[in-house]
Amino acid sequence: MESKDKLTGSRLRLYEIIFESDTKAGRAFDLTLLSCIVASVLVIMLESMAEVKVQIGPWLKSLEWFFTIIFTIEYLARLYVVVNRRKYIFSFFGIIDLLSVLPTYLSIFIAGAHALMIIRVLRILRIFRILKLTRYVGEGQNLAKALRASQHKITVFLITIVTSVIITGALMYLIEGPESGFTSIPRGIYWAIVTMTTVGYGDITPHTIAGQTLASIIMILGYGIIAVPTGIVSAEMIYQKRQERVSGQVCPHCLKEGHDQDAIFCKYCSGKLN
Repeated sequence: MESKDKLTGSRLRLYEIIFESDTKAGRAFDLTLLSCIVASVLVIMLESMAEVKVQIGPWLKSLEWFFTIIFTIEYLARLYVVVNRRKYIFSFFGIIDLLSVLPTYLSIFIAGAHALMIIRVLRILRIFRILKLTRYVGEGQNLAKALRASQHKITVFLITIVTSVIITGALMYLIEGPESGFTSIPRGIYWAIVTMTTVGYGDITPHTIAGQTLASIIMILGYGIIAVPTGIVSAEMIYQKRQERVSGQVCPHCLKEGHDQDAIFCKYCSGKLN
C-alpha cells in the first residue's frame, strides 16, 4: 500500500486542506463546503414547490448543475489525495459523496431519473464530517462509547416495553372490544404504544371505566418510561468521559479520526499521521 510519505508537494497540501480541519485553510474549505451543502439542499426544497418552480425553475436548474459540478470536483479531489482510494470509495461518506452527484448525471440519459434527486439531501450529512473540531470529535466518541456500553441495558428495557404493550393491548381488547374501536389485539397494541409514548392521536379511546383506569395508569407510566433510556445513556457518558484531548486529524490510510493531540501514528491502523 502506498505510504503517507509519498504524499508530498501539492498533493500533500491539498490533502491537508480537504481532510484536515485543524488548519486555517482546512477550516475555510469546510465552511465553504458547508455553505454549498446548505444552499444545494435549499435549491432542492424550492424545486419541490410547484409555484416556485414555475417562476424561477430555470434558475434553480442552473444552480443545481452548479452545485453538482462543485461536488463532483470535490469528489475527484478526494480520490486524488487519499492514499487508499478503495477505502475511501467504499466508506460511508465516500458512498454519500458519489450518490450526491449521480442523479443529476443520470437524468441526462435515463428518463425519470430526476426522481432520485431526493438522494442529494444526503449531502447534509457532510455536516457531521465538517464538524471535526476537537470538542466534536471527543464528544462524539464519548456518545458512541456510552451507547455501546448501554446496549444490553437498553435491550432489556425495550424487551420490557414490548412485553408491556402486548399485555396492555390484549387487556384493552378484552375490556373495550370492537364497540370502542379495539377490533383486534394488534389494534390494542397500537393504542398502547401511542398512549405509552404520550403521543395521543385520539383515534381510539376507551369508553368504559375499567378501560379509562388502565389508560390512566399507562399514561402515568409513559412519563417515567421516556426518561429511562436517557438516564441509562447519560450515566454511561459520565462514566465513559475521556479526559484527554483529541485532534481533528484524519488518518490518510483508514480515514478514521479522533487521535490524540501528540499522536504520530494512527491508533486504528498504525499508519503515519501528519
